[in-house]
Amino acid sequence: MILKMAAVRRMMKLYGLGFHAIRQQTSLRASRVPQQRAFHVNGAQRQQPFDSSVEKPQFPGASAEFVDQLEFIKPNVISGIPIYRVMDRQGQIIRPTEDPQLSKDTVLNFYQKMTLLNTMDRILYESQRQGRISFYMTNYGEEGTHIGSAAALNPNDLVFGQYREAGVLMFRGFPLDLFMAQCYANADDLGKGRQMPVHYGSRDLNFVTISSPLATQLPQAAGAAYALKRENSNRAVICYFGEGAASEGDAHAGFNFAATLECPLIFFCRNNGYAISTPTNEQYRGDGIAARGPGYGMMSIRVDGNDVFAVYNATKEARRRAVAENQPFLIEAMTYRIGHHSTSDDSSAYRSVDEVNYWDKQDHPISRLRHYMTAHGWWGEDEERAWRKQSRKLVMEAFERAERRLKPHPDLMFTDVYEEMNPGLQKQKESMWRHIQQYKEHYPLDLYDK
Repeated sequence: MILKMAAVRRMMKLYGLGFHAIRQQTSLRASRVPQQRAFHVNGAQRQQPFDSSVEKPQFPGASAEFVDQLEFIKPNVISGIPIYRVMDRQGQIIRPTEDPQLSKDTVLNFYQKMTLLNTMDRILYESQRQGRISFYMTNYGEEGTHIGSAAALNPNDLVFGQYREAGVLMFRGFPLDLFMAQCYANADDLGKGRQMPVHYGSRDLNFVTISSPLATQLPQAAGAAYALKRENSNRAVICYFGEGAASEGDAHAGFNFAATLECPLIFFCRNNGYAISTPTNEQYRGDGIAARGPGYGMMSIRVDGNDVFAVYNATKEARRRAVAENQPFLIEAMTYRIGHHSTSDDSSAYRSVDEVNYWDKQDHPISRLRHYMTAHGWWGEDEERAWRKQSRKLVMEAFERAERRLKPHPDLMFTDVYEEMNPGLQKQKESMWRHIQQYKEHYPLDLYDK
């Protein structure tokens, strides 16, 4: 009995020491909380000093008032986020103060890049249908979101694309030959033939190589933007994604990281109406994607994605403030995907021909910009015919060069993973060549680069 009592006293003493240590650690953490909070939140969200005498919420997690009536917040608490635009559908400037006052040469460059992208799309889409390439995704109807946003960025800003931002690369100077080389996976491809078509990338043009899985680029972009912030480099990151990708978990993680770490990042959502065959009314119940921004503490705007000037203005201002204030912005560009989701999709199974024709004929970003140029006397039928002929010639010449080019050397399948090839990869490489030699009638090596 005496031994038991002694053991109990020792345990109580140890418990007392442990409890005292826990209280000390808790007190130390509590003393650090104001410092941590001051570091992590911006001025607009800074926690007010605690005052126990005031009868109002003191919770650190939100800014609010007490109410004494039970009422749930309704999802339609506002009538809808408005859509910012500069031009109407006939290309007329609605408010002169919103006109970006771009020069004739700049506007013509916008138009030529948008139509050149459209021409490239048509030729590569047909080449897939003819079995010349394995896969393709067009950009029909979304050209205004590409060119308007790309023009508003600085060349050294970092771009994370999804898979429908070819116009951004084109505006930055990516040549037609490299677009074709990537889709044909030939020896000129910067990715050395190791990616499926339309997965472009360019280190020189600060365009991160596209990945197939949806939304993986959002948290990656948040990390890259945080790194740029730490470097004080006066650079921004822009991250493109569709409204379907915004339903992925990675999107929410990216939003939250960017907001809490206060990153110079523009989240650019192309809301084109469909996530493959799923329409927006089956994707979400809230007011689009821009409505999510305030919930994460982000400045947000919704723009007419078929108005290249509205996209330009919104992106330019978001870029300026993102760098100056170190905070993320969310732009939701409302547009329409006129083409099929990809060459693996038949959109006639889930939407009407009349619906597609409306957006193609009456509310297209290219036709809207052409109306604007025509009204200014900068463009006419003669210029249109000459440019369409010239742009098709440029694309077809690049197309033919790519088709004649050899495929990358098979050894390139094993490079660029390690600085020096490890024994495992070396063994796989040797096994591949034994297989090729054994069945060489099935592997025409004369089609591959030496």
